[in-house]
Amino acid sequence: MLNFYRNFPTSTIISLVILMCLSNINSIQAASASTSDKTLAPYFFIDSDNPDLDRLPLKTTTVDVTIAGVIANVQIQQTYRNEGKRAIEAKYLFPGSTKAAIYALTLHVGERTIEAKIKEKQQAQAEYAQAKQEGKSAALLEQERPNVFQMNVANILPGDEIKVDLRYTELLVPTDNIYQFVFPTVVGPRYPSPKNSATHPPEKWVANPYLQQGTKSSTNFNFSMVINAGMPIQDISSPSHQVDVKFTSAEHANLTLANTGTNENNQDVIINYRLAGAKIQSGLILYTGKSDQEKFFLAMVEPPIAVPPEIIPAREYVFVLDVSGSMSGFPLNTAKTLISNLISKLKPSDMFNVVVFSDSSHFFSEQFILANTSNVQRAITFITQQSGGGGTELLPALKQALAIPTNNETSRSLVIITDGYLSGETQVFDLIRSNLGTANAFAFGIGSSVNRFLIEGIANVGKGEPFVVTDYNHADAEAERFRNYISTPILTNIHFKFNGIEVYDVQPNALPDLLAQRPLIITGKWKGTQAGSLAITGTNGAGEFTQVFDFKQIDPGADNIALRYLWARKHIADLVDYQNVSNNSARVATITALGLKYNLVTDYTSFVAVDDVIRNTNVKDQTVVVQPLPLPAGVTNSAVPSPPFVAYSKSPGNSGNNGRSISWSESSSPEPDTWFLFGVATLLLGWTQRRHLR
Repeated sequence: MLNFYRNFPTSTIISLVILMCLSNINSIQAASASTSDKTLAPYFFIDSDNPDLDRLPLKTTTVDVTIAGVIANVQIQQTYRNEGKRAIEAKYLFPGSTKAAIYALTLHVGERTIEAKIKEKQQAQAEYAQAKQEGKSAALLEQERPNVFQMNVANILPGDEIKVDLRYTELLVPTDNIYQFVFPTVVGPRYPSPKNSATHPPEKWVANPYLQQGTKSSTNFNFSMVINAGMPIQDISSPSHQVDVKFTSAEHANLTLANTGTNENNQDVIINYRLAGAKIQSGLILYTGKSDQEKFFLAMVEPPIAVPPEIIPAREYVFVLDVSGSMSGFPLNTAKTLISNLISKLKPSDMFNVVVFSDSSHFFSEQFILANTSNVQRAITFITQQSGGGGTELLPALKQALAIPTNNETSRSLVIITDGYLSGETQVFDLIRSNLGTANAFAFGIGSSVNRFLIEGIANVGKGEPFVVTDYNHADAEAERFRNYISTPILTNIHFKFNGIEVYDVQPNALPDLLAQRPLIITGKWKGTQAGSLAITGTNGAGEFTQVFDFKQIDPGADNIALRYLWARKHIADLVDYQNVSNNSARVATITALGLKYNLVTDYTSFVAVDDVIRNTNVKDQTVVVQPLPLPAGVTNSAVPSPPFVAYSKSPGNSGNNGRSISWSESSSPEPDTWFLFGVATLLLGWTQRRHLR
């Protein structure tokens, strides 16, 4: 056999080996699909050269946002087209705002329009599966996380163009007089912790394919916004994208993304605007439905002006820094700048420590130390020496941080700095909630598409504020905002009281101290005559604070129907918080009933749309295609773990190598015959090298 190969040049033998490996691509892909259910880890997308199959069926995502006052209404249209020769079922994972109330879904098949219905999750799955089996076009929208959703579209025939319209609403609450709207565009890869898999198995959605770093998504992304503020707008800007803004009046503006030709859908779209005179739309909004049970109110109370801090008692800070693989490069460099700024501005009387974590945790010091010049400089040196790599084991790091011995006379704050690419969020929330008497928690999300469910959830249960740093240049500003936030409470001892009106299902039950220029939000239902008032009282550095709202002076406009969904979404979120702490069947029933009544997607309710027409008469030939996601901007390939084998992957939109590039595929180990081929390749390459040396 070896004598046979001696007759060939070395380059020919190497080419034969490569062809042998390429011939096994289908088995590698099959191994990726089958083992991803075992590993439940994200993996790199491997396209095939099979012209019969369209592996990138999502062609366009169009987002239209309308902001009226403090309420945003959003319509998302996803266009799927099958450019292959076989029928497919498309699966697409996409993010949503943690504050969004998704209330409608419509399926368009040619000239036919099918309105989706909200059903209990298992029933929706069953109806979708039956429609798929019968050859009918169908769509299923499920919530995997409060900010992660999966869309399934069945029986997309060759040449078909199917459109899915999704609608949601959310409340915009300004901070420091700035209104911010965020549209998340991509779900970052999640790290499934093997340490937690026994008690909290990761969900299958975590095993989603990703395009490699720098690969442009083949999906067109269009975004437009109309702002009708009701007050003169001072300025509009975007820290994430280039935007074109046109004012039609002082209170009305139209905005679109500039056509830069770049990958616009690999980072959150963030739009900031400020009202003239630094005003906040403080006030009362009412909605009256068809029955006495459908009367809703929402009060937005502008906080008093912050007063200069007097003497602030010493505090303890534990800075918990993520140095996992997904933080490599831009995120970790930005985090280093941020945490260095935070530590360098501590008061000399403050105590601090630093914990860095990936697969394991490491402390800067065994105990809290004073924030004097020497200790601060040593800590900054410790931070700058960190490099990214490994998994994202946040929960053990937090447990260790909370276990550091403390002085009971000081207040401890956890400052968590991460991109949030992990799958055990609720366990983190439970730990922080159970230690509220020991420490408050603040979260800094680092990156262009952070896991806002984790970042905002930490702020919610930790009674703090979420901070998101999308760009290296914004690290200083966010560090300064955090310092201002914690320096002194703006309003304490806050109470609210309703007089002369019957209210119920009011949220929240009590108000925590207000630590930032962020309005207080109170929402609920009311009965009977539209009369009476709401009074808010509290204490700040200047003395007593009082603000009163008169229900009789407010017009309950029909356009305020969004209050129904916003109230229900907030009520569901509160119930889910308790459900994460302890499973309760009655609470599950309540969440399910709220989802069904108010037409909302929840953990237990889903949208399903089924066409009446049987279109696919050969359902057995239908292939499931999982739409790959781009890696978030600034995130490197190290965010997706890789086993030791190489496969060719086709990179759409890339030039060079005829559209191909060598890539690590992260799925679990390939089948034995793949290992055999690589073994043969290694032996042959080694033999040819020895022959050449002779």
